[in-house]
Amino acid sequence: MTYHTLGRRTLGIAFCMGSAALSQHAMAQSAGSMTVSAGWLHVAPQGNATPLTVESVGGVPVNREVAGSGAHATSTDTVGFTTEYYITDNVGAAMLFGLPLKVDLVGDGSLAKYGNLGATRPMPPALVFRYHLFSGATKFRPFVGLGVNYTWFTQVRPTNSQFITDSFGPGGSARATLSSSWNPVFEVGASYSISEHWSVGATLDYIPVTARLTLYGQTAAGTQIVSKSTLRLHPLSAFLNVAYTF
Repeated sequence: MTYHTLGRRTLGIAFCMGSAALSQHAMAQSAGSMTVSAGWLHVAPQGNATPLTVESVGGVPVNREVAGSGAHATSTDTVGFTTEYYITDNVGAAMLFGLPLKVDLVGDGSLAKYGNLGATRPMPPALVFRYHLFSGATKFRPFVGLGVNYTWFTQVRPTNSQFITDSFGPGGSARATLSSSWNPVFEVGASYSISEHWSVGATLDYIPVTARLTLYGQTAAGTQIVSKSTLRLHPLSAFLNVAYTF
């Protein structure tokens, strides 16, 4: 075998190996692959609450608005996760979820003097369909997403004893509920591959969540007082993550 022939064969083998490696890298974010990610999730509500309205006292309709009352939800941080299945090279279906959040409700206007009025733990998983730009072999891939979210609330409770006393008298008590809801999800983001399987990413999601707050109060004498408000959470969620694709 001549040196020239050996060189051609070696070059041919190297080309085939390089092509195989490129194909394998391209499959990292291609149809049939799966990406799992974890990272820091920051949730920042953008809305506020409508004035608190006393609907009934002792079962008798009142419908009296508490003048100047208002509230807003605080921002919070947790660990977020996503799993995404690539239906095609450019379209993926992603599940978004995280460890339980804790959100405080802070008084505004005439209720500002109380500070934190209550707390809850929202559960807001989402299913989002994403469209990724460029090919699966491209390192930097922006994407846009549209999906659906179902939000429900656990451990909803008033926490400010002075607010409870001022609202329902000495010895009074209170509990609260927040309604669940289906909501659209709007998303933009990008990922950057640092190896065949590993990547880093960032996403920004907006979910126009609105919940109906119902406050059930009881005086020491047993009189029931029911008040309501609409809480517009409308959170923006930023997610910085590390991901693995297989």
